[in-house]
Amino acid sequence: MQLLIQQDGTIRCLYAEKIPLATLGPLDITRGSHVEPDCNGQWWADLSPVTGPKLGPFAQRSQALQAEVHWLETYWLKEPLTA
Repeated sequence: MQLLIQQDGTIRCLYAEKIPLATLGPLDITRGSHVEPDCNGQWWADLSPVTGPKLGPFAQRSQALQAEVHWLETYWLKEPLTA
C-alpha cells in the first residue's frame, strides 16, 4: 500500500484495509474514478474525479480495474513537482 504524505501533513492513498487508516487521523474518503460498462458491454475507467483520463475500452471489468489502479499509483500518488 502506497501512502503519499504531503508537506501539509495530509496523506493520500488508494483505500485499502491493510492498515487501519483512521489511526493516521480524520478520514476524508472520496472516489478516485468510476469503472462502468458502456452500452456495448465494454468497460471504461473514468479518472475524471482526480482530473485524470478515461481509460478503455476493456473487454473485462478486471482489466479496467487493473488499469485504474495502475494509473492512480503511477500519476496520482506522486508528489507534484515544485519549482
